[in-house]
Amino acid sequence: MKMLYCPYCRGLVTVRPCNNYCLNVMKGCLANQADLDTEWNLFIDAMLLVAERLEGPFNIESVMDPIDVKISEAIMNMQENSMQVSAKVFQGCGQPKPAPALRSARSAPENFNTRFRPYNPEERPTTAAGTSLDRLVTDIKEKLKLSKKVWSALPYTICKDESMTAGASNEEECWNGHSKARYLPEIMNDGLTNQINNPEVDVDITRPDTFIRQQIMALRVMTNKLKNAYNGNDVNFQDTSDESSGSGSGSGCMDDVCPTEFEFVTTEAPAVDPDRREVDSSAAQLGHSLLSGSLVCMVLALQRLCR
Repeated sequence: MKMLYCPYCRGLVTVRPCNNYCLNVMKGCLANQADLDTEWNLFIDAMLLVAERLEGPFNIESVMDPIDVKISEAIMNMQENSMQVSAKVFQGCGQPKPAPALRSARSAPENFNTRFRPYNPEERPTTAAGTSLDRLVTDIKEKLKLSKKVWSALPYTICKDESMTAGASNEEECWNGHSKARYLPEIMNDGLTNQINNPEVDVDITRPDTFIRQQIMALRVMTNKLKNAYNGNDVNFQDTSDESSGSGSGSGCMDDVCPTEFEFVTTEAPAVDPDRREVDSSAAQLGHSLLSGSLVCMVLALQRLCR
């Protein structure tokens, strides 16, 4: 308010604030947000690592593309070696009983091979966004790179706006907080602790913002999860938004020494969780169900061949 409207009281309606004056004001007002920058950059780096896993041999489209060809080859191999397969089935299951009515032999449809074929480059499968996964990953990586240092660059982004300041090239004809003249004080560094001598904003560096400290811890935990995912470890991405959102109790984390309330599970160091047995039991039930279903399908297939 002082930076933007005090010139009006002096009759300097058309004079805009000096660029360096704006930077000191914004660095003081956004001191706590600037402290997010370090953990934010590490988080972006971890995101870029995971994005790289979606490229090359880890690209799911590259993995899925040849599956239809493999299925086609398996069916054709089954048809070409039907006599050997039938003999093995008869050997294990016994000779089949004669069927009451002869069924007409079925042959593969003429368009069988056309249904099982690899995609041409122009016919790559597309995602909901209308583009292939590799292009999506490339686009995401470019946007992630642009978002690095976003918090430390925020004051510069605001003060670069022509409607906000007189610009870096006009340092003589601008409002310096007292008059129409050059702004002489030096520009403060980023972060809360560097605002102790900010000439424009009175910042209490002994009272960091509690919410910002919680966000720093959340970024730190998420970065660790992404790094474990990049290394191929199983990670429990359980929603911890309820745990991370405080009710304003006033207890903050000083000097980055704060026990985290977040826990995640990796294959290297599995956590002991009381709910783990329930998850394991449900997983075991699912595994048994899948195994039973597979056995039933195999039995039905053998019975059909025996007929």
